[in-house]
Amino acid sequence: MSEQLQLSGLLRPVIIAVGGCSGSGKTTLARELAQDLNAVLLALDFYYRDLAHLSFEQRNEYNFDHPDSLEHDLIVQHVQALRDGRAIDRPTYDFSTHSPVAGVTQRVEPRSFIIVEGILALHYADLQPLYDYTVYVDAPHDVCLARRIHRDTHERGRTEASVREMFETFARPMADEYVLPSRDSANLSVKGAEALDWSIEQVLAGLRQRGLLGDDAALRSDA
Repeated sequence: MSEQLQLSGLLRPVIIAVGGCSGSGKTTLARELAQDLNAVLLALDFYYRDLAHLSFEQRNEYNFDHPDSLEHDLIVQHVQALRDGRAIDRPTYDFSTHSPVAGVTQRVEPRSFIIVEGILALHYADLQPLYDYTVYVDAPHDVCLARRIHRDTHERGRTEASVREMFETFARPMADEYVLPSRDSANLSVKGAEALDWSIEQVLAGLRQRGLLGDDAALRSDA
């Protein structure tokens, strides 16, 4: 089958969602799973709202962990489109300036598996019906903070002090209010501090039990 999914009748891709707190290991899990399944990886981090109307200092103080920080309606549209076998033009985002890259999008063609990944991937109620399988990656706050410090200082040009401040001001309380409760809706919860191979095996086992893997895993029916 070609990489661009050919749909027929009710057959469609398998949609997997991976959620969890920032620094829990969800992105690592989603990337490895995408590689194993030759899946499209749709990271919600690319869908932050345009903050061009704010100064750079104001953007640095913005709450990026609140559900309203993301272009929620566009996310739903794009997941639905991929589910229907239609390509999307995914936005790009510059974390150093906290703003989308104007006029620059990434063409994403649907494949047999679509993985939606982000801290709020399991939060939005109108995304839930689009998912076939949901995974929550669990990790203690201290582990999440340590990983977030490493990521943001190395990849996003932030200081350790600023990362700690943002974590305590926004990330931790938003995780407690919005992210942790989404664990209850997940089909599977894995430990983000455990071996990645074991987490992957648990996910694949769960997919297999639901008939989402195998010779007919490329396409499935709503029936």
